[in-house]
Amino acid sequence: MTLHRLAAQGYATAADAYEKGRPDYPRGAIALLRDTLRIDAASTVLDLGAGTGKLTRLLVPTGARLIALEPVEGMRRKLSQMVPSATVVDGVAEAIPLPEASVDAATAAQSFHWFHGDLALAEIHRVLRPRGRLALLWNVRDERVDWVARISRILDGHGRDAPLHRLGAWRRCFSETRLFAPLGEHELTHAQELDEGGLLERVASISYIAALPLQERYAVLNEVRELVTSHPELAGKSVYHFPYRTLVASYERR
Repeated sequence: MTLHRLAAQGYATAADAYEKGRPDYPRGAIALLRDTLRIDAASTVLDLGAGTGKLTRLLVPTGARLIALEPVEGMRRKLSQMVPSATVVDGVAEAIPLPEASVDAATAAQSFHWFHGDLALAEIHRVLRPRGRLALLWNVRDERVDWVARISRILDGHGRDAPLHRLGAWRRCFSETRLFAPLGEHELTHAQELDEGGLLERVASISYIAALPLQERYAVLNEVRELVTSHPELAGKSVYHFPYRTLVASYERR
């Protein structure tokens, strides 16, 4: 399958939770994208696996023409609502429904680890213009913080079949390809302000949690709720600052 079964199944029912629970990206990351990918009002930018447009909407101020590719219908509906100026397209990164050399830059935020890397890179290379550039972004839970590490342990017990971006397996595709040359990697800090409901939405938005049977999903959310009420850094608080390490990796088409 070109899109992992768990992603398709989970995200089909989790668009609202994704929109409410997922963080945006830090200003520094957007400035880095604009400069590294050379995005301006004359550019056409393809956002791959765009979800509900968490990244897409942050690129609107560049004035670029934005094409958002998303395979899950529920996500596309929410994306169209949230970023009406973008052209929303049904499709996957392994079979992009665009002509050759039709975009100046491509982005994949919180999505590349779901792609079949070799096929996706060949397609991205095809649709990029000469010397076009690609950037991958991830908000990685900062597990140096104890309560975040504990949430990850709760989640990881249910996501054994899911590709995990924080393990870095996606880098293999780039080390083995001749289609793209690395430009560099940057890490920024980021935080998301959440109340208890928002934190639970954050957990519920994860594809393999959303795909669980209802009773199991509630059990996971109850584990997180118990952690919130018992952990010394969280107990008694009404607002939590969920920390992330935001990774930006950039490449140029050869």
